[in-house]
Amino acid sequence: MIRVALPPVIDDNALRGLDPKAPMVALSGQTMGTVWRVRAVWPQGLDSADLRGAIAARLDDLVRRMSHWQADSELCLFNNLQGGEWASLSPDFAHVMAASLDLAQASGGAFNPAMGRLVDRWGFGPPGPVTAPPGDGEIATLRPCCDVSRLAWDSAAGRLRQPGGVSLDLSGIAKGYGVDALAAMLRAMGVRHGLVEVGGELFGWGVQRDGQPWWVDLENPMGVMPLRIALHGLAVATSGTYVRGGHNLDPSTGRPAQSGVLACSVIHTEAMIADGWASAMSVLGPDRGRELADRRGLAVRWVMEDGGEVLSATLVDMIAN
Repeated sequence: MIRVALPPVIDDNALRGLDPKAPMVALSGQTMGTVWRVRAVWPQGLDSADLRGAIAARLDDLVRRMSHWQADSELCLFNNLQGGEWASLSPDFAHVMAASLDLAQASGGAFNPAMGRLVDRWGFGPPGPVTAPPGDGEIATLRPCCDVSRLAWDSAAGRLRQPGGVSLDLSGIAKGYGVDALAAMLRAMGVRHGLVEVGGELFGWGVQRDGQPWWVDLENPMGVMPLRIALHGLAVATSGTYVRGGHNLDPSTGRPAQSGVLACSVIHTEAMIADGWASAMSVLGPDRGRELADRRGLAVRWVMEDGGEVLSATLVDMIAN
């Protein structure tokens, strides 16, 4: 038996003018240490010859802006600023930073874009694996460097102040933004029906050539009942130990999260927001996260290490009976 989650809103224009014989484009490549994929119903008269190059160029630019693995990226240049210096962020970086700070507040700190120092010390960042994990004293010393409240954000000017010693790490949200950025670019080119993926984070709009939505099955690492999602104006992102190993740090402890979550998936209208909340809800787990998810109307599925499954009220409402 397969459960099906349907979008709360259906676009009335999705089937208008749909040509079942229109060409289908399927492309893929490498970015952000993972794979990107695009499937699109390509409108007649639109030149697709340069599509791969346009996709690669867009993603390469995002890497130059927000990669903490590329030493000359805009993000790494910010991390190396002296205390008290302000940086004027590019529009992409500023948009993701604003969303990250909002998520940090909304999640009670479970999502934290300033965890770079501890991420590196645990061996999950660019310096590579460590011979021994940090002890209590070292974690206590590094945690003030991960205090997101020390960052000063000038939203009107798109400026961020480096307080000194803070290292940004946007790996919990950047892939989702990459999905949104590609989808926006394709839609601006006139693509009315498509599915975009970057490293397992997906967004679909419109429908397939046969009028069916873009169906995506969530992975079931513990053999829970399959769940299929109709990505029609929706995105889905997944985090957790099944996806990232023990790389999800709990900002409240400075240590790998001990929430018992194997995989956490969030469905949202924006892949960036789904990505960020998946990271936060993986840290919180259902014990701390379900009430927050229900209060904010988030569609969340937790698969636990003991084989259990927990669904938020919004996701339960989306599943067809």
